[in-house]
Amino acid sequence: MLAVQAEPTTIVRLQAEFGSRLQEQILLARYTAARLGGPADWLLEVRSHVELARAVRILWEEEFPFLILGGGSNVLVGDRGIRGMVLLNRARKVRFEVNRTPPMVWAESGANFGLIARQAAKHGLSGLEWAAGIPGTLGGALVGNAGAHGADMTRNLHVAEILHHIEQTPVRAAQQTWTQNELAYGYRSSTLKEHPGQAVVLSAWLTLQPSTVADVQAKMDEFVAYRRHTQPPGASLGSMFKNPPGDHAGRLIEAAGLKGARSGGAEISPVHANFFINHTDAKAEDLRRLIELAQKEVFRQFGVVLELEIELLGE
Repeated sequence: MLAVQAEPTTIVRLQAEFGSRLQEQILLARYTAARLGGPADWLLEVRSHVELARAVRILWEEEFPFLILGGGSNVLVGDRGIRGMVLLNRARKVRFEVNRTPPMVWAESGANFGLIARQAAKHGLSGLEWAAGIPGTLGGALVGNAGAHGADMTRNLHVAEILHHIEQTPVRAAQQTWTQNELAYGYRSSTLKEHPGQAVVLSAWLTLQPSTVADVQAKMDEFVAYRRHTQPPGASLGSMFKNPPGDHAGRLIEAAGLKGARSGGAEISPVHANFFINHTDAKAEDLRRLIELAQKEVFRQFGVVLELEIELLGE
């Protein structure tokens, strides 16, 4: 399929701002946790929340299609890639304010969420132990209301700093502070996830609690050990499906007899059936076939519709 023909002003403006960081026809497999994904028409690495906002404003003004890629977990990028622009979010600054009551951490949206949790432990700050093993970025965690071990972002978010697309002519973007009410959190969902392209997470403040390094580290080690024991190694997208009410997606897929099922180089993990593994040579289409197989068989055998937790991107 032919690439989108960029309006010259879009590329000229972005090149003027970011120079050689704007690249054409870049394979996205190297930027995704499952090591899958075809080429992006254009890829631009942004290194701060200021740069992220600047790039997004230009793209909105030019009405040029784009999406934001952080850690590359919880997304399946199609084999034919992504038309338009991919903003690679490398805005990673983190700042702890330990003397506030309660203590808080501010971080840019491209910061690794698990790393923020581990840094909190070194400060003796509790509240993010559940996030120690999460591979994605803070921005991704905020958009998808990430969670584990009975906790999620609603426990920690104080406010998120958002760039909001204002529907008017000329296009305008407003920088706003959103609380949990504006984000409308649900189970692995938010208004950001339900309405992609309307707002972008720039940074956020998270609330923590004072504790001790030893206590926080002990709890974190317990969660990490449990994760390693119950979740498979290898290249995966994370949890493939949301858990249905009162049940677990992995249990249903296993009960349907699909543990170990393969398509090409992809496999439904024999360790945990809600994880689909890329054994080095898989294609995105292989995972799509396994997704459809799991949904079909679970519905046929149990009457349950499995809803994706991951996002499908591109073609």
